[in-house]
Amino acid sequence: MKGLIAALGASVLIMGVWSNAGHSQSSQQELMKTCNAQAGSQKLAGDARKSFMSKCLSAKPAAATLTPQQQKMKTCNAEAGSQKLAGDARKKFMSTCLKG
Repeated sequence: MKGLIAALGASVLIMGVWSNAGHSQSSQQELMKTCNAQAGSQKLAGDARKSFMSKCLSAKPAAATLTPQQQKMKTCNAEAGSQKLAGDARKKFMSTCLKG
């Protein structure tokens, strides 16, 4: 019985790793597709295209992609960190900050 539970747990873990790998690969593929389309629309070739693709593929996503709630969480978390809050004090601060 323990062996069956261990095997089931291992298979769930493996499936989780595979699904995460597929997700990051598809987002990387989407980024590649977008950068490639932009380079094509600018009619870039040779070294100019290589340089553009390198910059485009290494670009960080814009912070504007955060939802308002995520932005609020980020701000409150940074403020709690700067005040060096921990434990119950941090929980209380975060609760108040996120409500306000």
